[in-house]
Amino acid sequence: MKRPILIGITGGTGSGKSTIAKEIYTKFNEECIAMIQQDSYYKDQSHLSMEDRTKTNYDHPNAFDTPLLVEHLKSLLDGKAIDKPIYDFEIHNRNQETIRVESREIIIVEGILVLQEKELRDLLDIKIYVDTDADVRIIRRLVRDINERGRTVDSVINQYLNVVRPMHMQFIEPTKRYADIIIPEGGHNKVAIDIMVANIKHILQKEE
Repeated sequence: MKRPILIGITGGTGSGKSTIAKEIYTKFNEECIAMIQQDSYYKDQSHLSMEDRTKTNYDHPNAFDTPLLVEHLKSLLDGKAIDKPIYDFEIHNRNQETIRVESREIIIVEGILVLQEKELRDLLDIKIYVDTDADVRIIRRLVRDINERGRTVDSVINQYLNVVRPMHMQFIEPTKRYADIIIPEGGHNKVAIDIMVANIKHILQKEE
C-alpha cells in the first residue's frame, strides 16, 4: 500500500474548518478516505474531579493528547488501523468506547491546533488554514454550544471573551504562516473546495 495523503485542516472556532473537511470527505468514496477530528484527542481526565474538569481550557495546546494523535496518524500512514478516542463534553472526559478507523488513501485531520505542533505539522502533505472573520466565528460558536452542548448565552460569551479569543490570538492565528493554502469564509467557499478536491484527485492519479 502506498503512503496515504495526509491533509490538515485548521482555523479558529467557528471558522468552517469542519464544514470544509466534511465537504471534501463527501467528494470521495468512503473506501478511500478517513476523517480524524483533533477534538477526539483531548486528554483523559479520569483522575480529576468533575469540578476541576469543567475548568479545562479546551483552546490551549496542553488540553490535547498530541503524542497519541501523532502516534495514531503514523499508524494510519503505515497502513494500520487505529482505535480513535471519543470525547464527551458533557462529562468533560473520554468515553470508554472508541471508534475503529482503517487506513485509507486520503486521511483528513481537522482541528483548531493541527498546525501548532511541529511533530504533527511535519506529517502533513497538505496544510489548510480556514480564515473567517471573528464576528462570524463567535456567532457560529454561540449557536453550536447552545444547541449541541447545552450552554447558556452568557456562558458562551464569557468563555469567548476570556478564553477563546485570547487563545486564538496566541496559538491559532500564528499558525496561518505554516499553511500551504488559506481559504476565506469556510464552507461557503465552494470554489476553494472544488479546487482542493481536484488537486487531491490529481495527486492520486499521478501516484497511480
